[in-house]
Amino acid sequence: MVVRECGEPLVDLRRLEAVRLDARLADDAGAFAHVRLSVADRLVAAQTQLPRGLRLLVVEGYRPAALQERYFASSLARLSAAHPEWDGERLRIEASRYVSPPEVAPHTSGGAVDLTLCTAEGVELPMGTSVNATPPESDEACYTDAPDISAEARRNRQTLGAAMTAAGFVNYPTEWWHWSYGDRYWAHLSGARHAGYGPAAEPAH
Repeated sequence: MVVRECGEPLVDLRRLEAVRLDARLADDAGAFAHVRLSVADRLVAAQTQLPRGLRLLVVEGYRPAALQERYFASSLARLSAAHPEWDGERLRIEASRYVSPPEVAPHTSGGAVDLTLCTAEGVELPMGTSVNATPPESDEACYTDAPDISAEARRNRQTLGAAMTAAGFVNYPTEWWHWSYGDRYWAHLSGARHAGYGPAAEPAH
């Protein structure tokens, strides 16, 4: 997918009252709380689509390239230890199933966001798995349309999906919590001629 960088800035979600953030993946520089401007606008729009008393809870937005590289390298190392017979190409393919290669990772563009639902008091709703659960550890319950989750979790995923879709986001189907706008995956699914967000520089702090 062709990327034509639009130059849109990263903005800090901590400055928006409409968006609630979780600190589980917070970094010292606060990069996790940043997204592109249009992504922030759409998160505010998605919040208005939710039933009264529910809030979006953002876990992670922007991810610095160096951190993405560490995640990918760690995935390669784990797979290499578990499967010493695999060559480099096979390892990279398998690692890419769980962690995006740094050069195409959606979070480094500022166009992707990991989030869930919570009450007005900050209590997370049951969603079937935790955010960032892997297919092996969750028995594939992390897939957005996974059949083997509770009826309550399914309703909550549908509520989240309806709000995010109405605001223009697309979902990565193996991760119910991962939504994006403007990046390569969004362009691919939406039929856009190109993506507007390439890798973004780290926000100043």
